[in-house]
Amino acid sequence: MEPSKKPLNVLIKQLNVNIAVVLKNGCEYKGKMIKCDGHMNMLLEGATESRDDQLIANYGNVLLRGNNVLYIALNSH
Repeated sequence: MEPSKKPLNVLIKQLNVNIAVVLKNGCEYKGKMIKCDGHMNMLLEGATESRDDQLIANYGNVLLRGNNVLYIALNSH
């Protein structure tokens, strides 16, 4: 796999872009990713938490641990 197509490299190119992250427990977080590390831990700014399309909470910043992530949707509004 060429270096630019590796998942971590693709994710890092999405800094300062809105993304949606679904965790293994079914919670979905949407916000602007402002940091990401080699373990795919992510810091989202202006994050919202929802489950089954129902808004649960609005947050300023949220740190998501990479090993809890089920999938990430890029270019999310």
